[in-house]
Amino acid sequence: QVQLVESGGGLVQPGGSLRLSCAASGFTFNTYAMSWYRQAPGKERELVAFIDPPGGYKNYADSVKGRFTSSRDNAKNTVYLQMNSLKPEDTALYYCYVRVLGTGYWGLGTQVTVSS
Repeated sequence: QVQLVESGGGLVQPGGSLRLSCAASGFTFNTYAMSWYRQAPGKERELVAFIDPPGGYKNYADSVKGRFTSSRDNAKNTVYLQMNSLKPEDTALYYCYVRVLGTGYWGLGTQVTVSS
């Protein structure tokens, strides 16, 4: 079955960096686009980043452009989100997502807290 396991979250000061990872299994990873979403308390879940199967096309929410970079290692079935210049408003639970054969799958998420 499809499984997505996020890791790499934590507490970081404003201006700091974190690298999130999402390990995937149960599907042919290198043929599916992957996405990162986040959800802050009291807010709706929002799309943060998208990466196509080969990793050549990426798209980002305006709020993170120039600060976040998504990448993937198809040999390791893992997608990454490098987050730089973090702001308090980036505080959220971060999820990776994949849609396989018409069904969407989420991981459990990893918490990112940006605070001094």
